[in-house]
Amino acid sequence: MNRKIVVTALVVIAAVAAFALTRQSRPTPAPHARTPVASRPVTPPQQHTHASETVPAHYETTPNAGSLAPTLPPENFKGLIRDAYKAVGEMPQTIAQLPCYCHCDEGFGHKSLQSCFVDDHAAHCDICVKEALAAYRLQKQGLTAPQIRERIVAEYSKR
Repeated sequence: MNRKIVVTALVVIAAVAAFALTRQSRPTPAPHARTPVASRPVTPPQQHTHASETVPAHYETTPNAGSLAPTLPPENFKGLIRDAYKAVGEMPQTIAQLPCYCHCDEGFGHKSLQSCFVDDHAAHCDICVKEALAAYRLQKQGLTAPQIRERIVAEYSKR
């Protein structure tokens, strides 16, 4: 009877090891493979040698408001974080046309700065909050989304 248990255990261990090896050998898709066409970087990646030098994912043109996930209610937060969630809620299509320089497009698959405010990611990220508030001020000054994007890229790509 002990021999049956040992043989069964060895078979189970071999099966688990074979499964683990087949899972490990599968290629991982490249990060850019999940980035939608509408969120291609403004600057072509071939001009840069390091991933952090590229402009993070964003929409090049105004996305349909219905295609964007709703952001969390500003009332869930306090202070500047609340102000940022409120600003993004008022201008989601503009914010969707902006990259987020915390590079969450690489780590979380975010499609734009607007994606950061769909959950509590932005509540824990000073970069997201500062970019959103800067964009809000710039839009109130009359700048268009492409003009705001140009300013954000100029400011945050240096960091």
